[in-house]
Amino acid sequence: MSHFIDRRLNGRNKSAVNRQRFIRRYKSQLKRSVAEAVNKRSITDVDSGERVGIPARDISEPLLHHGSGGTRDQVYPGNREFETGDRIRRPPAGGGQGGGQGKASKDGHGEDDFVFELSREEFMDLLFEDLALPNLVRNQLMGSTEFKSVRAGYATDGSPSNIDVVRSLKGAIARRTALGAPSRARIRELEEELATLLAGGAGERDARVVALREEIDALKTRVAALPFIDSFDLRYQSFTKQPEPTSKAVMLCIMDVSGSMDQVRKNLAKRFFILLYLFLQRNYDQIDLVFIRHHTIAQEVDEQDFFYSRETGGTVVSSALNLAHEILRERYDPSVWNIYAAQASDGDNWDSDSNICRDILVDKLMPLMRYFAYVEITPRQHQSLWYAYQEVMALHPHFAMQEIDGADDIFPVFRELFRREPA
Repeated sequence: MSHFIDRRLNGRNKSAVNRQRFIRRYKSQLKRSVAEAVNKRSITDVDSGERVGIPARDISEPLLHHGSGGTRDQVYPGNREFETGDRIRRPPAGGGQGGGQGKASKDGHGEDDFVFELSREEFMDLLFEDLALPNLVRNQLMGSTEFKSVRAGYATDGSPSNIDVVRSLKGAIARRTALGAPSRARIRELEEELATLLAGGAGERDARVVALREEIDALKTRVAALPFIDSFDLRYQSFTKQPEPTSKAVMLCIMDVSGSMDQVRKNLAKRFFILLYLFLQRNYDQIDLVFIRHHTIAQEVDEQDFFYSRETGGTVVSSALNLAHEILRERYDPSVWNIYAAQASDGDNWDSDSNICRDILVDKLMPLMRYFAYVEITPRQHQSLWYAYQEVMALHPHFAMQEIDGADDIFPVFRELFRREPA
């Protein structure tokens, strides 16, 4: 039987293969610990690693050991008290019920727990393992197809940086061999004839001997004159552009920052979008984020203003939806981009404006969208905006709604909105 030992060096994380095997084996315990860690920490710190504790009973392994009883005469190394033949007193009754010597741990990990340090990447893998943007498809872009360079054999001309040295030298050897072969064959014939004449008693000044020597020298000069490498021998690595299907996505983040959104609701909305931001940045390389905040008017802002600046005033949600439609029309062609949106609000809106929001979504935005997620952050009774959005959800299955009452609901609601669809 063959044994293969992997002696490849691991980087800073030693025993990387064993770590991955451990994570696969105890994934359920690790995911449970990760979920508990998310509930305890701030969402802004969710992209760091974590020390998780696993009960010892969950990682116990079967093992072989010597049972009690029997006659033994060995003395183990390190013994300083007994010699062969000594009798050892029987342990007192109840000796197997000793009290534990461990102390309570202030961070929740008992001394019998196995504490495992998850790196940032491992923590994020477990956190977002079963999440994905719904309905993400790979669009073949019309007019803006991306290309990748692929090898396409060799060419006789090209950039000096693309010279293939080995292929060029092989060509040079083949050329010198082919061009010099007739001359070398003729040299061998002449040298055999010359050797025969000299063996037969011919002198160095014999006319035939002189003629043979002159012809041999001329042929050797001709062979030596063959260039070691010629421009004809040069070969260049050739590359060609091959069209590659791409997936591009844009995510519209819309948040209500009006006076009715108190600081608690704003913080909940900020946490939801921060979690969404981390999720998108980690999973999709080609994705644009557009931040839209609104009260009576809507503005497109950068990430800093979206999360941390404050506003007061009334609420007109339609202003944000109209701005979102303008941005999509100007910058994001739906034939090129996969368009998604997530909106957070407390549900408060002018009664007459809720129907306008419904019409904007049904007529303008939803035909362009792959997915629209609405999160209402309120513990009170739903307002007119919720019921208007229910009509949108009835018409478009790719429109989703969820309610958040407190910080504990953020992660479950997020997972529900962005759960991975079965294949």
